Amino acid sequence: MLYIVSLVCFVASILATPLVKKLAFKIGATDQPNNRKVHQKIMPRLGGLAIYISFIIGFLIMQPESPYKWPIIIGSTIIILTGALDDMIELSAKWKLLGQLVAAGIVIFNGVQVQFINLPFGGQIEFGYLAVPLTFLWIVGITNAINLIDGLDGLAAGVSSIALITISGMAVIMGDGFVTTMGVIVLMSTLGFLFYNFHPAKIFMGDTGALFLGYMIAVLSLLGFKNVTFISFIVPVIILGVPISDTFFAIIRRIVNKQPLSAPDKSHLHHCLLRLGYSHRKTVLMIYGMSAIFGLAAVIFSQATIWVSITVMLVLLLVIEITVEKIGLIGNQYRPILNMLRGIRYAYAKIKI
Repeated sequence: MLYIVSLVCFVASILATPLVKKLAFKIGATDQPNNRKVHQKIMPRLGGLAIYISFIIGFLIMQPESPYKWPIIIGSTIIILTGALDDMIELSAKWKLLGQLVAAGIVIFNGVQVQFINLPFGGQIEFGYLAVPLTFLWIVGITNAINLIDGLDGLAAGVSSIALITISGMAVIMGDGFVTTMGVIVLMSTLGFLFYNFHPAKIFMGDTGALFLGYMIAVLSLLGFKNVTFISFIVPVIILGVPISDTFFAIIRRIVNKQPLSAPDKSHLHHCLLRLGYSHRKTVLMIYGMSAIFGLAAVIFSQATIWVSITVMLVLLLVIEITVEKIGLIGNQYRPILNMLRGIRYAYAKIKI
């Protein structure tokens, strides 16, 4: 049944996107080019509405059983309304945040919380009163992380699709039918939209799509790894390694440059790769590749022994740090590891002489 519904969602998204494109022009939900953006002409946004419509069709057909299903639907609808309003009239940051907090609160106060983790060497950490704020932080943080990487044609849709493939695949391994079903119908709805959104894009997903995908990924990853071991708790962080690291280093960059945390800039991962001379399409494909590596690492991490998992984590952190320094994600002068390696190589060369 899920195979058929997946196809229905894919086709529905392909059929709905041109209609949403016409609607976007009619109601003024368009993206104007400026010096911070890559596109050179007025583009329709609101494309996330097509993803949402396809998702709802799949959900109503499948009707997956879970006490969380209606809270997720209500929360995602609030997110869609928030994103659609922003695409039309550009909401202020505080109103966008309010919409995200309300949507997160709907699922949190209906039981979607990480209340404890089991430590790998025995014992347990109870979050207690911190469970609610930590869950809020996760959902709102991931929602905005997906929004922040939505800077090139097909980038957010592709990275989200790779994350959804990983989450759904691991849900299959864990026997979680609800997360599998929800993940697959969001995935297929996104892939149908990507048909129009890959470079050169005919429509943008806008905040409608980026906030919706971020919200769904955040909630489904929480459900898929709820109240499990510390090692497994890190799995959704690895799956979302690209948007999380890009957001994290954007915060560091703004602190270093003494800018407001909400200040926009052109130093995100995709901007840095474009500055290095990579084409629009090649940049997107490279980030897809990075996301796929993180997804594969998450699967290995979850299935391996504790010590192998820790080794994988350390290697990933080292690779992230070197990549950040190489492409100048924080700044061109920030190169502690590369400078250390250069110093070691220079010292070794002198010893040989």
